[in-house]
Amino acid sequence: MASGWEGIRSVRDLDPAGRHVLVRSDLNVPLADGEVADDLRLEASLETLRYLLDRDAAVVVASHLGRPTGEPDPALSMAPVGARLGELLGRPVTVASDIVGDDAQAKAKALAPGEVLLLENLRFDPGEKANDDGFADALASLAEVYVGDAFGAAHRAHASIAGVPARLPAYAGFLLERELEVLGGLQADPARPYVAVLGGAKVSDKLVVLERLLEQVDAICVGGAMCFTFLRAEGLDVGASRVEVDQIDTVRDLVARARDRGIDVHLPTDVVVATAFAEDAPYDRVPAAAIPEDQLGLDIGKDTGETYAGVIRRAGAVFWNGPMGVFEWEPFSHGTRAVAEAMAATEAFTVVGGGDSAAAIRQLGLDDRVEHVSTGGGASLELLEGKELPGVEALRG
Repeated sequence: MASGWEGIRSVRDLDPAGRHVLVRSDLNVPLADGEVADDLRLEASLETLRYLLDRDAAVVVASHLGRPTGEPDPALSMAPVGARLGELLGRPVTVASDIVGDDAQAKAKALAPGEVLLLENLRFDPGEKANDDGFADALASLAEVYVGDAFGAAHRAHASIAGVPARLPAYAGFLLERELEVLGGLQADPARPYVAVLGGAKVSDKLVVLERLLEQVDAICVGGAMCFTFLRAEGLDVGASRVEVDQIDTVRDLVARARDRGIDVHLPTDVVVATAFAEDAPYDRVPAAAIPEDQLGLDIGKDTGETYAGVIRRAGAVFWNGPMGVFEWEPFSHGTRAVAEAMAATEAFTVVGGGDSAAAIRQLGLDDRVEHVSTGGGASLELLEGKELPGVEALRG
């Protein structure tokens, strides 16, 4: 494992034969009409699961799904996830009807080497988010060994993330290891020029990582709704576009400090505006300095997309987090497409930082043309911010 993650044992160090192994995976996938709508996180979990199963482990998989309120919700059952996981693994996946109750206990006890049991949604029990000792004890009782592989939840101090590895011999799975190696490498020694492409809705969600990136990057490209707060901070009138007024002074100071350090701060020179926040609203492309007062920006413009693509092409390493516009709606998807295509075409080391940007590059069919697509939006940002992740610290020997 990369330097900086000393004291964490890899699943490679484990002899799992004949042992019950509890794997905390991140199977928090979108559902549509009762079926899995995107396989990204399931596919990312397969390497660790196959490694253990091929070595005759009895594997108990635990994950959350969605945002239940600490009680069972049939719409967020793990049953469709288990069905799809079984298809991808090429072997049956038994799904327990509870998490640590009689059904889970009985099925875990009966589990033979090479078999898989998926527990019901961890967040159906309030003990998961509360990191309750009793709930962690019950989870740990289902296995002899723990493998942490849920990077997307590693920033949460929940029972399955932080509690169980304190009770069992603990190892990092391949997905978690890869995330730490890639994102840790960007922190420690990125290829130059190192470029950050940041989008999404709110500047306030990205302030801490922006502060950290100022110490590391050579250039920043800003898009998404958050760019309009940057443009206001530059003195431009942005019409009815979304602006976090309470962040304008902070952004102005941040940009000034970045420029003082010689960092290139790229902001949109043209944008796509619409008369309303709606997919079918009339739209137009206008200069960023000439947004009509009754219209709002929903994407970066063509010229800006080409500029950002050029910055990406000349980079040595690129970290992208957040779409450039409302990419789910075709009229406002072109900026995100321009960045995604540039990421796919550049010779730079390219990392997509999870969340909506990961969904966008997969939707465009370009995810296999970048070096790494993170499974954790929030976790990847917190790692780049320099924070300790509970799910990582819990694995240290």
